[in-house]
Amino acid sequence: MILRKLLSAGALLALASTATLSTVTLATVTLATAPALAQAPPPHDLLLATLWTQRAVEYKANALTVYALARLRLDEALADKTWTAAPGEQKGDFAALPPAVVLDVDETVLDNSLYQAWMMKNDQTFSVKTWNQFCADQVSRAIPGAVEFTKYADSKGVKVFYVTNRGAETEKDTRANMEKLGFPMGGNVDTFLMQNEKEGWGSAKSTRRAAIAKDYRILLNLGDNFGDFDDRYRSGEADRIKAYESDSAYWGKQWLMLPNPTYGSFDTATYGHDFKKPLAEQRKAKWDAIEGWSGPK
Repeated sequence: MILRKLLSAGALLALASTATLSTVTLATVTLATAPALAQAPPPHDLLLATLWTQRAVEYKANALTVYALARLRLDEALADKTWTAAPGEQKGDFAALPPAVVLDVDETVLDNSLYQAWMMKNDQTFSVKTWNQFCADQVSRAIPGAVEFTKYADSKGVKVFYVTNRGAETEKDTRANMEKLGFPMGGNVDTFLMQNEKEGWGSAKSTRRAAIAKDYRILLNLGDNFGDFDDRYRSGEADRIKAYESDSAYWGKQWLMLPNPTYGSFDTATYGHDFKKPLAEQRKAKWDAIEGWSGPK
């Protein structure tokens, strides 16, 4: 009997010790993980899109696919003297004009995901001041396939023009960044057409395409935003759809679009392109614009 009591007491003591140890261990784990939980990054609108653009092989493969198609379309265009990628700007008898291609810069030939990541990690929004500082650092990377395509076009005697909404004050840095990456620079022709470089060269790009079309037959137009192709990009969502549909003959042929989920007129159209609206209102407008499944029955 005494032995049995001693054994029972020992078991209780062991159980109490185990419970105490478990409590201490749990407390230790809780204390250890508390700082990690406290330091968890907050949700951010740019996270998934920036991650995909910067890290996803799916994005890289998509870009390579677009530029591979661009080579095929370029060869077709060179053989067809009636071919033009500037239906609104190419006037008169353009068949004998020397050939050219037009490319946007940001997220078409240059990857600026480093700037997107900086904004996200520092809780900042776009500003001309920080953007110009980013451009001055000349750290933008080449979009997969972009250098190779532009070099291919250049080797075929096709002049490569860059029509960008980077401000004219960034031209020197933009040129230096792209030259380091191996893009054709245009020789003695100014092939960089910056926003506000000349009167009438606003964010809409048709006036700059028209300037090129006076002296060149534009074979292809490449971009990542509807505004790189059509000045109706700043309209409402319904009108954008109509404009896109009216342009349907050009998509995948004269006009080639690269993916850009991080920013663009697709985003701002949901809140009427009103950049003065508070971020919360912008987010709600985007939330309300999305159609969803009704859910399980």
